[in-house]
Amino acid sequence: MEPEALEICPYNPHHRIPLSRFQYHLASCRRKNPKKAKKMASCKYNACHVVPIKKLEEHEAACVNRSSVEEEDTLSPLKVSLPSSEPKDDPLQTFVPQKLVCESDTRESEREETNPQKILRPGE
Repeated sequence: MEPEALEICPYNPHHRIPLSRFQYHLASCRRKNPKKAKKMASCKYNACHVVPIKKLEEHEAACVNRSSVEEEDTLSPLKVSLPSSEPKDDPLQTFVPQKLVCESDTRESEREETNPQKILRPGE
């Protein structure tokens, strides 16, 4: 079995953490080092990339995870279609929302109708 890769904590360089525990350690170390945490920021492409605020823009421009996030955005762009003024037989165009009722709700309401019980509230 190969030893797991170790990451260096951005809050304390003496901390070397296995990659599988790194995210948990970051959250814990951030709470324990609030002064240093105020000077640090997380990369928008990978939350485990914590860098000084002054270097954040530089890091994000060269971040190794940037390309994969941008590819996902370009592969599945959001498609929006505006409704036309012409009536069509498209079921989505003529959809009218209905009140959703669960079967158990209808059974309970039928039971209440056949056996009405007064609900007692404190002070009545």
